[in-house]
Amino acid sequence: MGSVSEKLRTALRRDLQRGGYYPDLVERVLEIAIGGQAITSYLVHPETTFDATELRRHLTAVVLTPTRLIGAHIDDEPGPDGRPLAIATTEAIALRRITSVVLSHGVREAATIDHAVVDEITISVHWGSVARIELEPATCGDPQCEADHGYTGYTTADDLVLRVSAEADGRASLAQATRFASELSRAVAESFGA
Repeated sequence: MGSVSEKLRTALRRDLQRGGYYPDLVERVLEIAIGGQAITSYLVHPETTFDATELRRHLTAVVLTPTRLIGAHIDDEPGPDGRPLAIATTEAIALRRITSVVLSHGVREAATIDHAVVDEITISVHWGSVARIELEPATCGDPQCEADHGYTGYTTADDLVLRVSAEADGRASLAQATRFASELSRAVAESFGA
């Protein structure tokens, strides 16, 4: 198993370098969080976003070990002297704490399974750490009613969400994301003895 883990460590290092966003820092914080455990699978996902005035880069790397899912997220913000200040955050989650792994597959030509092509995958992992709340004014159904009925809404688990698409990230990245999702789903099931 050590040789497989070492090959994965080498591949992870290569993909962090290829991601090009503070690769040495990301590798260092991941190694601290991994704590010497074997790596069984990983996914590196660089992401670029645009807002009204600037370009922002982010990188998320997730590593699967025999007992934990380790996530690292890195981005930067302007420091007090105007130079970028890198912020690298890691979280290690015991596989038995993960409550669900949701995989959403975007498929072209889904009606003809012989030609169906998966174009994207969204991996959502939930362990109860972060939730998003959507609220809106509640109504009673009477369009003339002006009474305050409070609010209604729902919560959505939002611990880790990664979307990888063939168009934006390439077919090889999509294939790696799919392999990682499969390994993660299997590992979580096994952590519960299923």
